[in-house]
Amino acid sequence: EVQLQASGGGLVQAGGSLRLACAASGFASDYYAIAWFRQAPGKEREGVSCFSSSDGSTYYADSVKGRFTISKDNAENTVYLQMNGLKPEDTAVYSCAAAKVRHGTLLPWEYDYWGQGTLVTVSS
Repeated sequence: EVQLQASGGGLVQAGGSLRLACAASGFASDYYAIAWFRQAPGKEREGVSCFSSSDGSTYYADSVKGRFTISKDNAENTVYLQMNGLKPEDTAVYSCAAAKVRHGTLLPWEYDYWGQGTLVTVSS
């Protein structure tokens, strides 16, 4: 059974940085995508960034390009989201998710497994 554990959220001032971690276990497939999503109060869930294991490709929402970086530590089986230049509009609950697909995707309905969320609050 796939299990995902997200951590690393917190309170940070605008312009600051945070690193989120998604520890993954239980994968039986050689290929998968792991992504970060976020949901702010009153807003729809938004795909933030994705890592595809098939070729190591990474994907980003336009709103975070140039500020966020997704990476995977194979030894720890953990996917990180380094968030720099944080803005108040980045405030949301961030969740990681996994899908048994060969392609990268930021579409939430393509994901089968979800971890619990971690709250990121960016103060102005």
